[in-house]
This record gives sequence, C-alpha cells and structure tokens, in this order.
Amino acid sequence: MSAVREGARQAMAWLHGWTGLLLGWVLFMMCFSGTLSVFKPEIGRWMRPETVAKADPVDAITAAITWLAKNSTASTGWYLTAPDERMNIVEAAYDSGGADLYRALNPVTGAPIARETLGGEFFYRLHFELKLPYPWGRLLASLAAFTMLVALITGIIAHRRIFRDFFTFRPGKGQRSWLDGHNALGVLALPFHLMITFTGLVTLASLSMPWGIVAAYGSNLTALYHDMVPGAVDRAATGNKAPLAPIAPMLREAQRRFQGAAIGRVYILNPGDAAAVVTVFRADAGQIASTSGEISFDGTTGRVLADWTEQRPALQAYNVVYGLHMARFAPMLLRWLYFLGGAMLTLTIATGLILWIVKRRERAPLSLGNLILERLNAGVIAGVPLGGIAYFLANRLLPLGVHDRAGAEVSAALWAAAAALLAGAVLPSKIAWPLLLGLLALGCTIAPLLAPLSFDNGALVGGNLVLIVSALGLAAIVVRQVRRLRGPVPIARKARAT
Repeated sequence: MSAVREGARQAMAWLHGWTGLLLGWVLFMMCFSGTLSVFKPEIGRWMRPETVAKADPVDAITAAITWLAKNSTASTGWYLTAPDERMNIVEAAYDSGGADLYRALNPVTGAPIARETLGGEFFYRLHFELKLPYPWGRLLASLAAFTMLVALITGIIAHRRIFRDFFTFRPGKGQRSWLDGHNALGVLALPFHLMITFTGLVTLASLSMPWGIVAAYGSNLTALYHDMVPGAVDRAATGNKAPLAPIAPMLREAQRRFQGAAIGRVYILNPGDAAAVVTVFRADAGQIASTSGEISFDGTTGRVLADWTEQRPALQAYNVVYGLHMARFAPMLLRWLYFLGGAMLTLTIATGLILWIVKRRERAPLSLGNLILERLNAGVIAGVPLGGIAYFLANRLLPLGVHDRAGAEVSAALWAAAAALLAGAVLPSKIAWPLLLGLLALGCTIAPLLAPLSFDNGALVGGNLVLIVSALGLAAIVVRQVRRLRGPVPIARKARAT
C-alpha cells in the first residue's frame, strides 16, 4: 500500500510540475494583473490625480447624460458606472459615430477628464482577455485557470509534509531554498488560491464549456439572455426621435425601490429615440452577490417598465461565486487580504518556474530547451511588472492632449514588456535578472516622484507607498544578485566544473 501511495505522489508531482510549466507565464501575467485589479478604482484615481471633484451619484449620472446627449451621435447605448467612495468619476462606455469609446467623465460637469487613461481597467481587462481578440483571450485564460486548479490539487496530493514544511525555510541552499519559498507561499494562502482559481473558472464557464447552452438554445442567444434575466427590458429603436425624460427622478425612484442601497450602473438603450429604455442596477458594494436587482424605465416618460430581483437559487449561487471573485463587496481590510493573497499566488507561480530550472541545473548541465526556459523566465517574470511600471510612467509623462492618449499608455506597457522579454532571451540570466529587476526598481522609484504632492488623495498616497516599498525590496534583491555576480565562485562549484 505504501508503494502505491508513493507512486501516486510521484505521479502527482510530475503532473504538478508540467501543468505549472506549460502555461506558467500566462498564469503569472493573469495573477499579476488580477492582483492589481483588486484596487482597480484606486489605480484609476492614482492615474487621474487632478480629478478631485466629488458629486452625489444621481447628480453625477445626470451631468454625464447631459454631456453625452450633446456630444455623442447615433449612439445605440450609453453604459455608465456611478461614482462611489472608491471612484470619483463616471465610467462611460458608449458608441458615437460608429466608434466604440471608453471615457472617464467629470462627476460635476459630465465632460471627459483631461488626463485620458484606462486606469485600472487596463489591468482588469488584461487579467482575463490577455490583450487577445475575443474569444481567444478569454478561452486561453480559462484554460490557464483550469491548469492552475490542477496544479494546486496535485501539489497538495504530492506534498507529504505540506504544513510542516510551511514553517521551514533554509536560505542559501539552492534548490531547497526555492522549494521552501514555493511551499510557504503556496500553503499560507492555499484556501484563497483554491477559491480565486475555482471562481475564476466559473466566471468563464459559459465560454469554455458551452455544451449545455448549445444543447438547450442552439444559436438563439436572445432566448438564453431572456431566460437568464427575465426582468430585462430590450426594445428595438423606432427611428422616431424623442428626448429623454429627466433622469434624476428615475434614479431616485430606483434608490427608493432598492431600499436606500446605492446606484451602481445605469444603461440607456436607444438614447434620443422614442423606444429609449433606462435600466438602473443596484451597486455591488453592499452585498457579496453581484447585480441582484435592476429597474427599467421608459426613457421618454419615466414610467417604470420592470422591477426585477433574482430569486432563483442556482443563479443566486452563481452571483455569489462571481461576486467572491470580483470582490467589489470587500471593505478595505479584506481588499488588502485579497491583494496579499494574489501577490502570494503570483510569487508561487514565479518561484515554481524558477525552481524548475534550479532543480535541473543542480543535477546536470541544462538542455537547450531548459536554457531557453531559463532566459525567458527572466524576460517574463521581470518583464510583466516592467510593463506595468511603463504604463504608470507613460501616464505621468505623456502630454494631456496627445491623440489616443489611453492607447499610447497601453502601447508603452506592451513595448516595455516586449523589450524585457527580448533582453531576457538575449542576455545570460545572471545578467538579465539584475538588469531587469534594477530597471523595475528604478521605475518604482521614479513613478511616485512624478506624482503631485498631495496628502488629501488617499489613493495617490497609498499607491506611492506601495511603489516605494516595492522599489526598496527590489533594490535589496538586485544588490544581492550583483554581489553574487562579482563574488568568487564557491569551491564546491569549482570542483563540479573540473
């Protein structure tokens, strides 16, 4: 029996290593961007430091709709997110003149913010779309999440002393040190790792496992949507122009029906048409389950068309799972715990990728494939955060009026990450690691210096502190690496070489 048990553990260890390796770089990027997305609104405030105005959600949505009515043409819909205690802008996604646009609108004037940027939306979209066209990015993210779940389960099975080894760390021991760090990072937040991976899989299940939907509905997605959200009101445009009724009374009526809960999103379908529909969604901040209620109004008269709250147990369970992954309900302390758990998962993946190479280097000279993996590890693990820092620096350095400023920020992030990947592939790893991590530390130091000096903006102060702490930690790692690079070769290593 013990032989069978040991054989099963070895099989699980083999599967754990290969599943972690095959999509490890994709998982690293997903976990890094997902960890930052926990503070998506705060990142947006850090990247728009001049925007300090605040307004009541009803007044802010009213101002945004007034501006959109004057400045958008031939729109089929305006999709707005109201400001709250974490976000002081109105997020607006809409089409105008055939172009799909995303803008952050001033909550007082309704006009676009001068510093055009995607803010935290960039990391949020990168997390599950990977900057790939629909649906390929989401499918790859779903496959990566599945391999992550397999890696977690096989890692638990393969590790005989998982909790005892959590309290063990032996520095300066090569492979053993990397394994100790990998185990500690994985075990300390293991329940979080399992929860966030499973819930992430569920959020993309309709795309990655569509067979039930296809069997029941075929290609009739309209029928599927109607059954999923029977309270939704969707009317075709008539072509007859008609002004929107005053929006404020509709929003206040929605607040009353939400029993005082805050307004989250406001969708206006067919604006300026006689068949306009205004749908108001309850904010997710006060509940774990996402989007449990919505109220629809006739856009031209303000009459209530539908008042619907999800009560079906299966869909309520899905909304809770989705809400757990998104963490919009979480208070500040819990958001920091989400952030720390995500950072630990990111580092678990990084240490696992490095451990793969360290383990094989200590046994024998690396094969060509492992030599390539060793170099690309430096390019990816250092390059993804470098792309994030380049995104922040571009936000501060690009002129406010430059064309497609938000797109230029994203381009800076992608080009910086690509340059780091190239440097990692070309340079020996003992040079690439300190070089790229040193550039990352430098970027983390410069970014806070380019921010305006203000102690009233909590997101600005908090973001700067995180960058400074990151810079100090990275600098310590780089100094250690440079000392090793300059120091004498250990006697044991010389003996092996001869």
